[in-house]
Amino acid sequence: MTRAELEHIIRAAGAIADVEDLVVIGSQAVLGEFPNAPPELLVSNEADVFPFRSPERSDLIDSTIGEGSPFQRSFGYYAHGVGETSAVLPAGWRDRLILVTGEKTRFVRGWCLEVHDLAIAKYAAGREKDRDFTRALARHGMVRREELDRRLAATDLAPEIRSLAAGRITADFAGR
Repeated sequence: MTRAELEHIIRAAGAIADVEDLVVIGSQAVLGEFPNAPPELLVSNEADVFPFRSPERSDLIDSTIGEGSPFQRSFGYYAHGVGETSAVLPAGWRDRLILVTGEKTRFVRGWCLEVHDLAIAKYAAGREKDRDFTRALARHGMVRREELDRRLAATDLAPEIRSLAAGRITADFAGR
């Protein structure tokens, strides 16, 4: 997905849900802070979003411009309407959101996760695609180890998940 495609999704999702503010919570949130992110971070053709103040409207987004929709068939990418709790995030994540707005979004405000918050969500999830994503973030110097450690400490996780996430962070920075 490109930044222009993310802006299109923000514009369309805002219109469909009749909202001015959306949160981009999945991997493509990286485009908020890094509009020209390395291609290996942009392989997903979906943007996970929810209306900031009306999260119950996520289903409307998903059913209208979601997977398998005419929108996806036309453009090759889509919005996945999710809930706010679909990602495990550090305390204070809302205060660090990165704004994407302007003429290309028709001034709908897309609030993207800050990259360290996004990385913590990926470390906690731990799927292979998440591991590939975090390894690329570390390899490209887009995240700092010390900040990841602070954010992990500020995340409400079961002890076994916290331990796994810490080990994943250590592995991504081994030899750096």
